[in-house]
Parts: sequence; C-alpha cells; structure tokens
Amino acid sequence: MRRLMLLRHAKSDRPPGVADHDRPLNRRGTRDAGVVGTYLAHNALLPEQVLCSTANRTRETWDLARHQLPESPPVNFEERLYEAEPEAILTLLRGTAQKVHSLLVVGHNPGIQRVALALVASGDVEARERLHEKFPTGALAVIDFALDEWSKLHPRSGRLDRFVAPRQLEAEPD
Repeated sequence: MRRLMLLRHAKSDRPPGVADHDRPLNRRGTRDAGVVGTYLAHNALLPEQVLCSTANRTRETWDLARHQLPESPPVNFEERLYEAEPEAILTLLRGTAQKVHSLLVVGHNPGIQRVALALVASGDVEARERLHEKFPTGALAVIDFALDEWSKLHPRSGRLDRFVAPRQLEAEPD
C-alpha cells in the first residue's frame, strides 16, 4: 500500500513588489500551517518523504508543519512543483523510491486539486464532494493506493481517506 498526502500551502500574503515565488505566509497562514502539522502528528499521518515546491510559501508551510511532528522526514525541494500541471506532478510521484510508503507533497493550486481529483476513484463521499468544490489554502488530502510501487500510479486508482482544511480542524475538539 502507498499513502499520498497532498498539502496546499497555507494562506499567503501579497506584499507589493514581491515576486509570486517569494510571497510569505500571512498571519492566518502561519497559524494554519501549525494546525495542520498538529493534525498530522495526532493522527499518525507521518510521511517518510516530502516533496515541497521551492516557493517561499510552501517552504514556510512545511517548516511550520514539520515542527509539530515527532520526527522530520527527508525533504526534496522541487522546482517542478511550482505552478505544476497534474501530469508533471504524477511524473514526480512515479519517481518516488520504492522504499517510501508514505509521501507528502506540499504544493499549489490548481495543480494539487487537479491531481487529487485525477487520482481519486473512491472514498468518503462527503470528503470527495468537498475536494471537488474547493481545495482551500492549508488543506490536506490523504489518498491511499493498493500499489506496491509508485511507478505504477495511474489516474482513478486511489481511495480518498480524508480531506481536511484548517478551519475544520480548529472547530474540532481535542
């Protein structure tokens, strides 16, 4: 089995004169990234490997989330994730080492939502409806695959285990 966790960067700021790639998280994004990291830790959603876009807001999201985890997995900062189309993301996923069973990708919309929609064939109906409607900043999709290696990953082969956004997590009791 393989588990893919797709995390959209948390809410970012748009300071004047700052290139899109260099935009930082805003106050809400900083808070939300920590909330998602805590959720990962409390639900034993612990990646063995991380692929993260090189954009500042994705790096900040991962850095804040990882501080909530018991261990920090290896991370590859991948320029190809910035503004990536679903097929480019699929290519990166298929290149994941066979020893990795749990992979976290920190990226951007619309690519993250589109690849999630392309991969999911089944799973929680309500979560699938929410995923189809919107993939908010800081949201996390967890997709499971009955595969023995990432190179066999193909569209409509995954089961959506859960789809959560920071606002939902803040409303949940501990």
